[in-house]
This record gives sequence, C-alpha cells and structure tokens, in this order.
Amino acid sequence: GGGGGGAGFVPLCHPRVSPREPQRFHPRPFSVSLVTLGSADVCAVLVQGCQLVPLDQEHLVSKVCQLIHHLLNRYQVMVDEQNLNFLLSYCISALRQCSSWTHVEILQALAALVYNNGPKCQKYLPDLLGKGGLLLQFSDPGQPDVELRRAAVRSMANLCLSVPGQPYLDESYRSVCFQTFLGVLQSSKTPDVDDITFCMLLQSALKGVQSLLNGGKMKLMQTDQIGVLLAVLKKCMFHGLPGLSIEVPTALYPAPLPQYDKRSPVKQEQSEPATSKQTGSRRKKCKGKQKKGEFGEEGREDSGDAGNESVLGADMLKLHLGDVQGSPCPDPRPRVWDAGAGKEPLPLPTGCTRISSSESEYSDTEGGIQSKVRSYQANVRQGALACFLSTIKSIEKRVLYGYWSAFVPDAPGIGSPQSVSLMTIALKDPSPKTRACALQVLSAFLEGSKQFLSVAEDANDHKRAFTPFSVTIASSIRELHRCLLLALVAESSSQTLTQIVKCLANLVSNAPYSRLKPGLLTRVWNQIKPYISHKDVNVRVSSLTLLGAIVSVQAPLPEVQLLLQQPSSSGLNSSGSTTPRRFSSCEQWRKALPWAGANPLDSPAGCGPAEPCWLLHLCVSIIVLPREDSCSDSDAAFPSLGSVYEPCPLRLEALQGDQQILCVTLLLGLNHSENPLVKAAAARALGVYILFPCLRQDVMFVADTANAILNSLHDKSPNVRAKAVTHPALGFCVLQVKSNAVRALGNVLHFLQPCHVGNPRFREAIEESLQALIATVASEATMKVRWNACYALGNVFKNPALPLGEAPWARQAFSALSSVVKSCKNFKVRIKSAMALSIPSKRECYGSTEQFCQIWSALVVALQRSEDTEDFLEFKYSSSLRTQICQALLHLLQLARSTDLPLIGGSLREHGEHIKPHVLQYLRCSGEESETGAHTDLGERERGVQGAIEHLSGIERELQGKARVRVSLYLEDVLTDHTNATELTEA
Repeated sequence: GGGGGGAGFVPLCHPRVSPREPQRFHPRPFSVSLVTLGSADVCAVLVQGCQLVPLDQEHLVSKVCQLIHHLLNRYQVMVDEQNLNFLLSYCISALRQCSSWTHVEILQALAALVYNNGPKCQKYLPDLLGKGGLLLQFSDPGQPDVELRRAAVRSMANLCLSVPGQPYLDESYRSVCFQTFLGVLQSSKTPDVDDITFCMLLQSALKGVQSLLNGGKMKLMQTDQIGVLLAVLKKCMFHGLPGLSIEVPTALYPAPLPQYDKRSPVKQEQSEPATSKQTGSRRKKCKGKQKKGEFGEEGREDSGDAGNESVLGADMLKLHLGDVQGSPCPDPRPRVWDAGAGKEPLPLPTGCTRISSSESEYSDTEGGIQSKVRSYQANVRQGALACFLSTIKSIEKRVLYGYWSAFVPDAPGIGSPQSVSLMTIALKDPSPKTRACALQVLSAFLEGSKQFLSVAEDANDHKRAFTPFSVTIASSIRELHRCLLLALVAESSSQTLTQIVKCLANLVSNAPYSRLKPGLLTRVWNQIKPYISHKDVNVRVSSLTLLGAIVSVQAPLPEVQLLLQQPSSSGLNSSGSTTPRRFSSCEQWRKALPWAGANPLDSPAGCGPAEPCWLLHLCVSIIVLPREDSCSDSDAAFPSLGSVYEPCPLRLEALQGDQQILCVTLLLGLNHSENPLVKAAAARALGVYILFPCLRQDVMFVADTANAILNSLHDKSPNVRAKAVTHPALGFCVLQVKSNAVRALGNVLHFLQPCHVGNPRFREAIEESLQALIATVASEATMKVRWNACYALGNVFKNPALPLGEAPWARQAFSALSSVVKSCKNFKVRIKSAMALSIPSKRECYGSTEQFCQIWSALVVALQRSEDTEDFLEFKYSSSLRTQICQALLHLLQLARSTDLPLIGGSLREHGEHIKPHVLQYLRCSGEESETGAHTDLGERERGVQGAIEHLSGIERELQGKARVRVSLYLEDVLTDHTNATELTEA
C-alpha cells in the first residue's frame, strides 16, 4: 500500500532528490486548478497526500511538507480542526522519525499549519513547547544549523499569535517562548552564518515577541525583563544601518523619576543661533508606495525579501545637527541621498504574502547580493520598531519614561558625540519605510507624555553644581524640535513626511511651552506653513493637525497670539519649486470671502485692509470653496484635526462677533452633510466649541449643538455615531447635572430644620438623599462628581439637627470618606474628604470610640500615603492634602475622650515617627493658602497644637497615669522641635 501510494504521488513531485540538497517544491500542475478550489478541497488534498506518504519515504515526506507550506501560505487556506489534528500529528511524527535533513521543510509546514490556529493546538503544546519539546530542541542556541533554528523559531512565533475570542497560551508556555525569542535576539552572528539567514532568524524572533505582546495577555512588569527586552530592541533597531556601529548593554536600566512638590529654578539656556548650516548628501525620492497605518502582520512566512531598499555606501550622509531655522519661512525642498534610488516594496493584494522561496528578483552579482542583504537588514530594523511599538503599549507610561534617555535624543555636550536614538533612524536610515516606522514609534512614545514633560523648565536661571532634572527634560524637548524640523526639510517620501508632521503634532500637544523659552513654536509654525499646499493630501491634513495643536497650546502664549496675527501671505509662498503647489483656490479666498467690517478706507494710505487670522480664513475657505477635481475624497476630512486638543479659552473670544457666528453657523450646517467624514469632523469640532466658556453660556448654541448631536446618534455611519456618543456636549451636560445634583442635595440637607428631620414624610427622602451621596463618594464616578459629593457630605455634617452620632447612615458616610481619603487617585477628592471628616464640631457626632479611632487611623494612613501617586499632575496637590489631613488630625485630638486615647496612643507609638515630619512641615508652612482659599498664619496653627495639648493633658490628668502613652507629650515634643527649628532659622 505504501509503495503504491508512493508511486501514485511521485509524478506530482520532482523524481530526483538528493538527501543533502532537497529541492524546493514548485507545484505548477496545481497552481491553476487549486485557485478555484475551496479550503475544504485543499485540506482534503493535503490529508490524502500525507496518507499516501509513509514516514520512511523521507524524500516524499520532504515534498509533501513543501506542498503543505506552499498551499497554505500561498492561498491563505483555513484548516478545519479535524484535518489540522491529522496534519499536525503527521508533522510531529515526521520530526521525531525522519532524518535531520528533512526537518527544515517539516518545520516550515508546521509553521504554516499553526499560523492563526494556536488555540486549536493546545493538546500538541507539550510535544512542541513542553520540557524537551521539539521546538525548544531545534531553537536551542547550541543548534548548529541556523536555518533549522530559524524554522523552529518561526513555528514558535506563529503559535504565539492570538485569535480574538479564543483561549491563549498558558503562562508557562508564554514564558518559555519569550525567553527563547530573547535568547535569539541577544545572540551574535558567527562567521559561518550568512547575513540573510541571520536576518531571517532575527525577524522570526521579533515577530514572536510582537505576537506575545499583541495578545494582550502578557504585560511587562518586571524591571529586569523590560530592560533586557528594550536592550535587544535597541540593538535590532540599528541592525545593519550603514555607517553606524553601536554597542548596546545586555540590559537597559530606568532612570529614577523624582517626585516634585515644588519646582526648582533652572538655568536658562543660551539662545539658539538664528541661522544654521545644512550639509549632507541628497536622498532620491522613493518610487514605491507603502501601505498606510500601523505595521501590519506578515502572514505565515517571513517577508524577508521584501524588495529593493535604497542603499548607502560607507560614506553615509553625516547630517549637521544644527538649528534648522535658516529663515522665517525655510525652504522645505526635500534633500535626497547621493546613492542610487531604490524601490520600496509595493504592498501585495489582500490575501497574498511574500514567500521566501521566491528570490528571483535579486541577481547573483555582487551588487545584487549586497542590495538583498541591505533589504533584509532593513526588514529587521522595521520588525524591531514594530515590536517596540507593541512594547510601548504593554508598559505603563510611568515605567516607560524611565527609559526616555535611551530612545529620545538629548542635546550633546561640548565635545560629546550625538547619542543614537529613534531620531538617528529617522534622519539617517536609507529606507523611507524604516524612517516612517521610527517616527511612528516616537509618536507613540510622546503620546500621553504631558504629565512627564510637565516638569521641564528652562525659562529661569539655576545656580547649581548639577543640572536639574527639569533642565534635562527641557533640553530633550528642544532637541526633539530641532531634529524633527531637520527631518522635515530632508524628507522626500510623502508617507514618511506625514509621520514627521504627526510626530511634531504629538510633541506640540504635550510639551509645556509656558515653562520653556519662547521660539520653538515659531520655528515649527514657519516651517510647516508651506506644507499646507503639499501635493499629498495626507501631508496637508497632518499639517493642519499640527497647526491646530499649536493654536491649542495652553496659557495662552503671547508667541502663539503673534503667530495668529501674521498676515495671510506670510510664508505661504516661500517653499521651493520642488514642492507641488495648490494655490489656485488658496489665492481665491481673500477675494471670495471678504470679512464683514474690512473697510479699505480704515487702513492707512498704501496699505490693504487689516486682515483677520489667516489660519481661520484658510480653514473657512477649505470648507466653503469647491474642491479641485484632482483632490481625493479624503480632502473632506481637512477639519478633522486628529487628536483631541483642549481649546484655549481666549482663542474664540479673540474673534469678532460676526466671525464667531460664521464659524458656528458653518459647523452646524456641516453637521448635516451627506459625507460621513465631514459630518463626523463637524461633530468633533462642535465638541471643541462647547468647551469655550463664551459659547457654553449661550443657551441657543448649546441647544442647537445638543439637537445636532442627538440627530447624529441615529446616523447610518458608525463613525458619525461614535463621534456623537462621545460628544463633549452630552458629557458636559451629564457631568454638570450630576455635579450640581450632589451639591444641591448637600445644601438641602445642610439647611433642614429640626421640624423637617422629625417629620415622617421627610424621613424617607432624607435617607435616600444621604444614601445617594454616600454611594457617589464610594463609586467610580468622575472625579468632579466625587469631589462634589465629598463637599456635600461636609455640608451635611454642619447641620446640628441631623443625628450624626447615632444614625446608621452616619457610619456609612464616615466609612466612605475614610476609604477615599486613603486611596483615591485624585488628590483633590482626598482633600475634600479630609475636610469633610474635620467638620463635626462635637465628639458625640463621631459616634463610638471604635468609629472615632477608625477615622483617626484612616487619616494617619492617608498622611503617610500623601506622596504616593502615579500621576505627575497630582503632586502639586500633595502639600495641600497634607495640610488638610494635619488639620483634621488636630481637630480630632481637640475632641478626643479618655476612651479614645489608648488606641490613639498605640497608633502614635507605631506611626508617630513617620508622621512627625509632616506635622512639622505643616507648622513651618503656615501662611500658605488652603484648599478653601483661606490663609492661615503661624500663630493659628501653633495655637491649634497648643489647644490640643491642653485638652489632652486635662484628660490624662483625670486618668491619673493610667494612659500607656501620653499623647500630649508627643505633641509637646513636636511643638518643641518646631520652636527650636524656627529660632535656629531666625538666628
């Protein structure tokens, strides 16, 4: 039977096969006929082939495995579970029984089978990934056959691919795969391994790590694990980059991020030169298109031979990293490389992938081999960047920014070389696709960095022997601006150019310009204006996004106000001839849309009328003027400015009334557009407008906006509905209603009279109102609502008519506030809860001794945690929080009974030394403004401590020495230390 089967199958394969040189299978007879077959038919052919080929016929086993690999990879066949089980069992048995020369083909078949089928392969995981598993054996670092090792790593990477809604790999298997991939990436190429095979090995490992991270189940938490991964990614990001050789340590270590209570003055940098030299070779334009968007998956097989990349010799361009501002409106003509232009790979049609067996596009000449090697090296760099992007999404931001200096450029010191970073790739990599990948990663790095970058400051002088952290971050921000603007004028690829502009927009949205020396935004503004009329629509859209980010910078900054006052023609015609222009309609808008009130007679002789903001005028012209035939439909998305920017409160108010009316009318009208892109963009723009105070008070505008958004909720376009559901107008109304509701409840309960409290008709309503407030404090509602709920409970505690010390709701209220003051992420909510806990004026209002001491213990814990937060912006409230907690603790001590002292004394015995510095700081920092806006002087706080001492001393005298810890002595010791420190300072 086996022999007959073999004879029947031989005509489908090449008859002459050498065990040492197994030929690749090219199933030409099947190429046409199988295209019309379904997946079930293909699977039936493969199963039949395996049934006909016994494992002792190794030549035929090799051929049938090539057939599996070819058909599944070429035609994207989905294998059902029954056939998958049979084919996997066949491959695993073949790996165990057949000679080693067949293993590469078998593993390639295995990789194609498990691709996107990981959840169906659970029962085979012990054989493949368990202790002594086949894939672990073949991927071992000691494996001499690198091609075999690569095939095993590729199979492992395909197993790690996640399928939505399906079970994922167990933790033990994920850990084994992750360590295997790291081991591959840490390895170095030996002389006996050719460059292309090593590149393909690295690509497989990178794809495996990316699959693990994209699965969503693997979160990088351990510092050593993160450091090792980031080190190998940085190494691979520069793999084969011409003219660059770097040494990366085995692991990267995060820099400690200091906690800031108060800003340190920083040294003012020398002003940057107004002009700079730009040197270097020129880079030819990339002729091929690339797929837009995120880095895509590559299918069952490596796309190692992705096409001819641009090449560079050893004399790679040395860019002078000087300031780019050569003129108020620099020439954005792209610079190209001296080396010959190469083609970026064209994206394959959907459903097709590149197969490594097809390498005919490369010649065997020395130049062809070098070009092929560089292409594979570029794919490694792209794979590392894609993996880095997934890594960024798997690490908490506060952890990620500890590695900021390893990937983001900093200004080099005098005589020091420029450190390698993501910008090195963006500026020097010969492949436009790789440059775009690096910029995409940098954008992800910058996204959400506002809290981290908020500490930057270089506007003041600092006179210290060391450079403050704030100055270091400011220097990095400045270097990012300089490098990105340099990349802007050097870039020729439209796709990469779009990524540069998007990266600039992300930087502008997160940098604290009010704390930096002015001038950065002016450089960005002047250099981006010519790109508004770039030939590529994506460049034009991203340029408007960047301008929107500049206009939305908070403060508002005088620098931005001056930029908006520039005349319409400023800088728009200053770009070079190589940048295609679209000025036919842009030139029309000055004539087509005369603004009301622009009277030529009002202008001085020889001068034109005073022009309104040119950017506003441009945006209006884009909306109302007909589009040119050459524009794509995506032109309609011009008003959509990408990310959400908080509006500056003064921008809209700076416009004249008729201009405001025009903007609002246009947006309300565009909300009824038949184009869903326009409608969604209009909804988003209305969402920004509703945040302006001047329009928020306009009842008619709010009503019109709400009606427009409610209509959009029923739109057939999911994009429009999504914009409407998350519209700030709806959120604003809901938030305001909830906040006002809880405050109103607190005010009503505050002013209830005894006659109301005792009335049975009011009793149920009072109980429901109190339960609503307590539930809101303890809920996961928005911080503003919870803040108002704490404030409302504080108001409730002020009403002496309510039975605060004995009612069941009182215990719930104190418990909710005690929990919030210890653990809420928002410090302002903690402050309000501490304030509410300090409001009851009598000891009996706090209830039993147990409840009173629980409140005391919660405040002590809260004081110790007053610096614990993951949010940089919360640190500025930590001092106010400690002040309020100290006031609450002293208030409790002034009301304490003798039965309370044992537990209070025990708490001080355990935590007294930890909270003492905070109490001393509270006494030293008198005179500051509290959360309520009231100022407290030194005498008032000292009198508060002294009053607590007198009250406690009287109680302790009544106890006649029975108290284990005299609390009054603790306070006296604190007050003595404070007095001595004050006298020493004054002396």
